[in-house]
Amino acid sequence: MKDLRRYLALKYIQYLVLSSSNAVSTLLGLLGSTYTMILLQSAKVSSKSTAVLISSLAQADILVFLSLVSDMVLGSFGAGVSPAALALVRILLTANAHVSCVLLSCVAFEAYLITFLPSESRPLRTVGNARMICRVIWTLVAAECALFLMDDHLRASGASAPSRGPLGLLFQLSSVAADLLRSLSYILGILLRIINVYIYYKIFFSMSPR
Repeated sequence: MKDLRRYLALKYIQYLVLSSSNAVSTLLGLLGSTYTMILLQSAKVSSKSTAVLISSLAQADILVFLSLVSDMVLGSFGAGVSPAALALVRILLTANAHVSCVLLSCVAFEAYLITFLPSESRPLRTVGNARMICRVIWTLVAAECALFLMDDHLRASGASAPSRGPLGLLFQLSSVAADLLRSLSYILGILLRIINVYIYYKIFFSMSPR
């Protein structure tokens, strides 16, 4: 449907084109996600793997809504807000961005399969597989964000964190893993942008008149 294509275009611009989020793109994204979740409940939208991925993409913006609400609530407390609460707000936005970027790439990859390998890929493009992919993505991002929260807590605790023994080693490993994940997230974000541009470039020219 045209509305879903417009929504995907908005999300690609929001997460894979713009270098950083802003109030306008965030508001448009939230409105688009709300409309899309309502639209996907309609009988006019068939239950396909693409619809499952788009539905999960729209649901990811619930995290943005929660972060905005949390930010307003914390803002009412002024300077008495704990660093852990501020870190949680940041983590919600991080989770939303990472889930959205990966789901957008999954939609692009599925569009590639539909365009170039429609018959061969049909057994893979099932609703069950799409739901499993969504669950895996959400689980991995949740684990990533839990690690980030642990690292933020350890950095905030500073000297009170144990530096020796098994517990100290665990804290050091979690800190190293968090730093590595942050670096990989940046590199992965760039790769996803390149891959998505390549996929839609191929699709566009395959459908253009020759």
